This record gives sequence, structure tokens and C-alpha cells, in this order.
Amino acid sequence: MKRAAFILGGSFLPVGWMLAAGGLGMVGHMAGHMIAVALAAPLLAYGLSGGRYDLAGRWPGLLSPMAMMLVELFTVWAWHLPALRALADRNMAAMVVEQGCFLMAGWMLWGVVFHAPQRAAGIGALLLTSMHMTLLGALIGLAPRPLYAHMQHSGGLSLDALADQQLGGVIMLMVGASSYFLGGLLLLASLLRDKRVGAA
Repeated sequence: MKRAAFILGGSFLPVGWMLAAGGLGMVGHMAGHMIAVALAAPLLAYGLSGGRYDLAGRWPGLLSPMAMMLVELFTVWAWHLPALRALADRNMAAMVVEQGCFLMAGWMLWGVVFHAPQRAAGIGALLLTSMHMTLLGALIGLAPRPLYAHMQHSGGLSLDALADQQLGGVIMLMVGASSYFLGGLLLLASLLRDKRVGAA
């Protein structure tokens, strides 16, 4: 099961990269990033959990769910500042760093969450991440003017800058926020089930 999750997570990475770097504007950028943090990262983290690359297992005192939630928050919000977004859109090296930051932040958060002794704190971290992604997605999608008018649109999408931005915000809400929210609910269900079994 873990090997299958790891392979599936790895197969998402080139798809996310092609979308983020394909000149599809904010829609492609957001889809690529959500694939990295909300699809590939949890699958890779689950596939690596309990093994030699399980960071939470190796450094349990250093990595905590709430600390990794803050790393994720900083990464997501910082790279959506218009100036950094413009840099990554114009410079391939910056795009590689940006996509790598998203993947690493997501992997570290999900990896700590999957570490069994920290499941209760992991639930809170996932739900808080869902909340800040909801807020950012709403701010991007409901902004009255284009924040990312510089985005390249060479992939054939016939969207103006504001519509492209609004759709990008919707993608963040649908994929990013829902992934972390559902992850928190599933983790809570497993914790309650284990407590019920233990009480019996």
C-alpha cells in the first residue's frame, strides 16, 4: 500500500510541473502547486512513513505538526505575493525553487501528521492549513482587480487576467483547502476508532 502511494505521488510530480511551467497563467500555476502540496505530498509522505526518510520519525523533537503548519503557511502565502509570483513566472530557476518549496513544505507537514504519536496535533495542523488556504484562495478569487496581470498565457487559454485569477482562487479552494480538511477529518476518524477499540 505504501509503495503504491509513493509511486502514485511521484507520478503526479511531472503533471504538476508541466501545469505550473506551461504558460497557463494563474490557472496552471495554481493547479501545479495544488498537485504538489495537496496530492503528491501526502501520497509521498504516506509512502515514506515509517521508513528511513520519515523525517518525523527521525527527528520527533524537532518537527511538530504546528511548526510544519507554520512553514506551510509561510511558503504558500510568500510565493503568492505578486512580486515573488512575477519572479517565478519570468525565471525558470525561481520556478524550480518555488515548486520545490511547495513540495517540501507539503511533504514535511503531511509526514509529521502521519507520525502516529502526533495524530491529535496533526488534526489541528491540517484543519488550520485548510483554513489559511481557504482564506488565501478567497482573497485571490474575490480580489476586485488583477494581482497577477504579468502571468504568461501562452497555453491557449482565452481568459483575461482577472478571470484567470478568479479561477485560480477557485482551484485553491477546491483542491488545496478540501484536501487538508478531508485529511484532518480522516485522521480524526482513525483516532476516534483507535480510542474506541482501546476502550473496548
